[in-house]
Amino acid sequence: MPVLLQAPTPAGGIKSYYQAKIEASELLINQKTQNLRRLEAQRNALNARVRLLREELQLLHEPGSYVGEVVKIMGKNKVLVKVQPEGKYIVDVAGDIDIGTLKPTVRVALRSDSYTLHKILPNKVDPLVSLMMVEKVPDSTYEMVGGLDKQIKEIKEVIELPVKHPELFEALGIAQPKGVLLYGPPGTGKTLLARAVAHHTDCKFIRVSGSELVQKYIGEGSRMVRELFVMAREHAPSIIFMDEIDSIGSSRGESGSGGGDSEVQRTMLELLNQLDGFESTKNIKVIMATNRIDILDSALLRPGRIDRKIEFPPPGPEARVAILRIHSRKMSLQRGINLRALAEKMGQCS
Repeated sequence: MPVLLQAPTPAGGIKSYYQAKIEASELLINQKTQNLRRLEAQRNALNARVRLLREELQLLHEPGSYVGEVVKIMGKNKVLVKVQPEGKYIVDVAGDIDIGTLKPTVRVALRSDSYTLHKILPNKVDPLVSLMMVEKVPDSTYEMVGGLDKQIKEIKEVIELPVKHPELFEALGIAQPKGVLLYGPPGTGKTLLARAVAHHTDCKFIRVSGSELVQKYIGEGSRMVRELFVMAREHAPSIIFMDEIDSIGSSRGESGSGGGDSEVQRTMLELLNQLDGFESTKNIKVIMATNRIDILDSALLRPGRIDRKIEFPPPGPEARVAILRIHSRKMSLQRGINLRALAEKMGQCS
């Protein structure tokens, strides 16, 4: 809005007149400057939007690409890639791709005309699978586990020793154990011990219940198992703890012939394939837990997949005393309480 100025008067003088005119001009300049800055910001936003739409249009005009998975690096610019369902191919790597970033199991895009590897794709992991990873390292320790000294020693040999000291196995020339099965009645400390192992090895802890892998639609359970191991490889060293493994690992002779049972069998076959597929030196350890070892499939229990079976029996008198001492450590106990006498009266407790 233009500012109206009065003519100079003898009282005000010509100086005040021009001073007011200068102030009005400065105010108008500030308004124009603010408008100019706002228009420049709008212009920059529109230019960014135009560039984004041009990139999308260019991608739409490009021919489709094949999606594959890196199997092995074959040379300075050659990679062995597995493409479903065609098979495996040795392909060239585009010049703008750093071959050092190409690792086994990485998803890549291949040009449809020349099969040249021209883009690295992010690994596809289901959000439900991502939620299975425990973000915080479990705070359970071996001191919190009572009456399981023998089991702690065995699981240290199978899980903790290979993760912390893999050079010992290389020096002996033997393969590292891949997995261990914890079996016993409910409430005997299987899950607690698995969390303690993850704490002491400083590994990513992935916890999944076998019932979560039983899905309604065909192929969903096996896909979740596959993505579970992909996530474990990305965050190695990692420990996969599979509780209630009997829900998907029951013997195929015991499952019947229903459609749901056949889907459970597909899930178990994918689990067997993953156990055979990953290398024991990749710092991925599998801990399975069940209270029904009698119904597990023999293919799941064979050496090379499950290398050690650790039994968790109901606690005896001495084990119950150790458990009571752990749980009463921070309690204010009345003088004269006999924990051993209490343990003898709790014969059916775990």
